[in-house]
Amino acid sequence: MEGDSVTLNSGVQTNQQDRVRWYFNDTRIAQINRDQSKICTDVQCNEDTERFRDRLKLDHQTGSLTIMNITNTDSGVYKLKISSGSSDSEKTFNVTVHGVSAAERDEVKRKEGESVTLYTGVMNNTNYVMTWYFNDTLIAEITGDQSKICTDVQCKERFRDRLKLDHQTGSLTIMNTRNTDSGEYKLLIIIIINSSFSITRV
Repeated sequence: MEGDSVTLNSGVQTNQQDRVRWYFNDTRIAQINRDQSKICTDVQCNEDTERFRDRLKLDHQTGSLTIMNITNTDSGVYKLKISSGSSDSEKTFNVTVHGVSAAERDEVKRKEGESVTLYTGVMNNTNYVMTWYFNDTLIAEITGDQSKICTDVQCKERFRDRLKLDHQTGSLTIMNTRNTDSGEYKLLIIIIINSSFSITRV
């Protein structure tokens, strides 16, 4: 979805002899030279092409590429080429980006004392890591079959025992709501597709 971050994993550990190059629709967008002294993203590689601006991040150890805050113009074919001594390898990723509809940007209104459930839209969170924040303070998280609610003192004081996590979906329920519960609740989801591909959604 638009606004997500996507990591395209190389699936390898590179060494100083390797040369890593990333292409988007056959245009080079990122590169690590053998001595790792030149790491370029976009403008340096492409004579002032500014499609990605500061939205690309390269992992120096693996050569994996992260595209942050993706837009639908980032949809297309990404190719990774690794030259290692006498052998070359190539990997292709097909990325499709969809827009976020107004219906997915939820505003929830409740009276004090009522309960509210913030739904994730996920049916089974086996391959997901989910982290809930209230005004940028961590309040709950689920990793596989492990979950934590309010690990920090400020969070415990504010919500006491009024938070409930659905272990199947990651949805968060706030019980007996108060005026002080008003604010922005943010859900960060990392979807692990396979060893080569993971998506971060907010």
